[in-house]
Amino acid sequence: MRRPLRRRPTAAGSATATAAPGAMLLALALALAGCGGPSFDGTIYRGPDVAFRVPPAPASWRQISVSDAAVAYRDDANGATIALNGRCKNEEDVPLVSLTNHLFLHFTEREVLKQELVPFDGREALHTVISAKLDGVPKVFDVWVLKKNGCVYDMLLIADPARYAASEPAFTRMVRGFSTLPADD
Repeated sequence: MRRPLRRRPTAAGSATATAAPGAMLLALALALAGCGGPSFDGTIYRGPDVAFRVPPAPASWRQISVSDAAVAYRDDANGATIALNGRCKNEEDVPLVSLTNHLFLHFTEREVLKQELVPFDGREALHTVISAKLDGVPKVFDVWVLKKNGCVYDMLLIADPARYAASEPAFTRMVRGFSTLPADD
């Protein structure tokens, strides 16, 4: 079951993510299973049962730790967050629309601004841009959901509506550079 993003405490007990609480509570995919610890070298993420590659983040984006996200970045200047995730739990029969809608179960005033099925990494992905509120806070969510080889990948941009356009190019570059990898390499 997908769980909301939460700030992950550091050793000192403070949170490393500084996004608005509403954005961080986004119901997002996955609890990483298994014993092996995940690793991320700046472009390649490897978890116990999932692996993927992304291009390096732009200099203005800093990596943050967020529970239930394999990789996350924050653009403080534009108040935006990118969250990337993947899980392999045999959800292949669940339609992309249902997987996308599940991300927004706790949101109100949802309005789909754009939704398209597009070729992506050798499969089809559902690209959705939606405006919604969580706890009364409006956000724009740019979401890509991909199913491939028994795994589901979620890529999200969470932005303030007035600054979405400033953050979207960096997110699109990251999504366009995303590719799945065999988990056992």
